[in-house]
Amino acid sequence: MMAWLSDVNTVYIFLAGAFGIFMAWGIGANDVANAMATSVGSRALTIKQALIIAAIFEFAGAYLAGGEVTNTIRSGIVSVEAFDDHPEYLVWGMLASLLSAGIWLTVASFQGWPVSTTHSIVGAIVGFAAVGVGTDAVSWGSVLNIATSWVFSPFIAGVLAFLVFTSIHKLVLDTRDPLKNARRYGPYYLFAVGFILSLVTVQKGLAHVGLNIPQGLEIFIAIGVGVVLALVGAILIKKVAIDEQADKTFHFASVEKIFGVLMIFTASAMAFAHGSNDVANAVGPMSAIISMVNEGGQLAAKSAVPGWVLLVGAVGIVLGLATFGYQVMMTVGKKITELTPTRGFSAEFATASTVVVASYTGLPISTTHTLVGAILGVGFARGIAAIDMRIVGNIFMSWVVTLPAGAILSILFFFMLKGMFS
Repeated sequence: MMAWLSDVNTVYIFLAGAFGIFMAWGIGANDVANAMATSVGSRALTIKQALIIAAIFEFAGAYLAGGEVTNTIRSGIVSVEAFDDHPEYLVWGMLASLLSAGIWLTVASFQGWPVSTTHSIVGAIVGFAAVGVGTDAVSWGSVLNIATSWVFSPFIAGVLAFLVFTSIHKLVLDTRDPLKNARRYGPYYLFAVGFILSLVTVQKGLAHVGLNIPQGLEIFIAIGVGVVLALVGAILIKKVAIDEQADKTFHFASVEKIFGVLMIFTASAMAFAHGSNDVANAVGPMSAIISMVNEGGQLAAKSAVPGWVLLVGAVGIVLGLATFGYQVMMTVGKKITELTPTRGFSAEFATASTVVVASYTGLPISTTHTLVGAILGVGFARGIAAIDMRIVGNIFMSWVVTLPAGAILSILFFFMLKGMFS
């Protein structure tokens, strides 16, 4: 078994690192807009502030809490037993998947399309496994679940965003004293944000750094975080300067400033949660390759991701965000529908809630699809005329193309690598 690896170990690991950082760059360029686009589009944060917050929290999330084991790749999308006779096929396939998903994300980012990094890598893995090895190598049930999430995650987030924005209207905007009610209810909304997003982090993140929270205890931790966030938020809300002149021009100017404060919290926490979850799209295939090399052609039953691999993923995400992230940020944050802090808050809150529900049910979910669905929900709450349907049409087309694009590129690169190394 070691014979096929003996002379190419270093090459495989080098290529895994190079293609992995390329894929992570693509995640940063395309997917980090999920955490930041609504904050920028609603003018709660400038692009520069968003980039700084995202860089800090995406890096922290990816490096500290992104240590995904390779279970999804090992027993989810492909059947590892199908590679027993040719373990090198899995190495070539994972290399091909990283390269093809990275290229597709680069194309999508250049066009300003918010596509799913999850579906890019899944399409790539399915492509090489089905064509390079055989259709039996693919776990089609898992692929069907992923396709199902395309429909349900945007729909659920859209409904939630619609309800959250409607509640803000009823409790704050459509009252006699919107400013007073914004100050009153703002901390309650922040409690909900802290509760939901700490659940994401505790359940999906902390286990990967050796902190295994006993089941049930995460609820109490989330309540504690929610209370702390509500108290901090209440203090910051009191300090918001009221601009009476601006209020005369736009009745809700000061109210929107208060929700702008709330969005700083949602943006930071969403960035951390996104980094901890989506870095796996880059480091999962990398760690599978490294595990195969280190174990002499066998994929270890359960292998933690090496620290340097997480570092590669974290650095790649931040580089992608800093160099190219603004393109998709502008599409999601400004072009679908006009966002204000109240609308952006509703969309981010709904996205976080949907992700938490999905993580508990085990549904493979796309943050991109979820956030776009949430922004559409906010748009519908204002009436269909508030939505730019041409932009929405372009986004939906890019979603449809993502899976086959990843698959076709992956098949081509798999056979190229097979020709080079066999």
